[in-house]
Amino acid sequence: MIKVLVVDDSAFMRKILSDLFAAEDDFTVVDAARNGKDALEKTKKYKPDVITMDVEMPIMDGIQALEAIMRETPTPVVMVSSQTRDGAEATIRALSLGAVDFIAKTSGPIGNIDGIRDDILQKCRMAANVNVKQLCLPFTVPSIVAKPAPVFGSSSISNEKIVVIGTSTGGPRALQEVITKLPGNLPCGILIVQHMPPGFTKSLADRLNSLSSLKVKEAEQNDPVSPGVVLLAPGDYHMTLERLGGKIVTRLNQQPPVGGHRPAVDPMMESAVQLYGARTVGVLLTGMGRDGAKGLQMIRQRNGYTIAEDKSTAVVFGMPKAAIELNAVNMVLPISEVAAEIVKAVIK
Repeated sequence: MIKVLVVDDSAFMRKILSDLFAAEDDFTVVDAARNGKDALEKTKKYKPDVITMDVEMPIMDGIQALEAIMRETPTPVVMVSSQTRDGAEATIRALSLGAVDFIAKTSGPIGNIDGIRDDILQKCRMAANVNVKQLCLPFTVPSIVAKPAPVFGSSSISNEKIVVIGTSTGGPRALQEVITKLPGNLPCGILIVQHMPPGFTKSLADRLNSLSSLKVKEAEQNDPVSPGVVLLAPGDYHMTLERLGGKIVTRLNQQPPVGGHRPAVDPMMESAVQLYGARTVGVLLTGMGRDGAKGLQMIRQRNGYTIAEDKSTAVVFGMPKAAIELNAVNMVLPISEVAAEIVKAVIK
């Protein structure tokens, strides 16, 4: 039985969420809290398996409560966020502080959760079984040096490589650990697919950009692949690559989800290896499911180089494990060593 603590300043939302969990055979609601201070006290008292945490609350907001909980009584937390710009920025900050995942409130009446009911249950079931110790580990962010001016449109150089990274649950923290350790003068472009809905990927890109020596941005149609530039697939759009004249550019589309995901990792990796072949470096980080395993397999079959995050640091080991089982991985490493391995693969 999964013990849940529901935290929201709205009495109506507390009831809606509590009733949702109570109707499931594998959940029990230990209590509800109306603000972060109340949540911290009840976490200590009931020791829940998972907490749903509203972001905006009086007395102590969701971010402050999350920091305190992860410091004092580490517990898996799933944030409940609005899709506003402020809500998205707060959510990305929460994920960097140790929240497992988040639920984006749908627009419309405050109590309308019909469209996200299954999402809430799935994410809370998964959160109850994550590597909580890994979520508590502080990440060290290197001092940021001035970003070198990106060299746009140089991707036609015949020996230039490409780095393609896929991740899902736990990804924002893992990406922070990897991207901030890469040098700003990395001689190739980087593409990232992070499973995330629209409205949140730009906030993630902006946060990574503020912490990194590389230029990080949410990808747009026809962005050139350039050294020292990281392009993050926007929520609800697949991102692939195409040769356009003398350069290689991003192509965004809304074709059907792949394996339930849009953006999906496999289409990005497959399109990259078709253009770069053995010059492709593929990386799979923490995440639930199998997305990216086939893409990594294709990269390895074309003599590219592939890296997967080790179970010891992955919040959810699903995606790396699936690739390892396909014999698609050259190197398995804890997250702290992934950036250095990327640099080695790019410059060798």
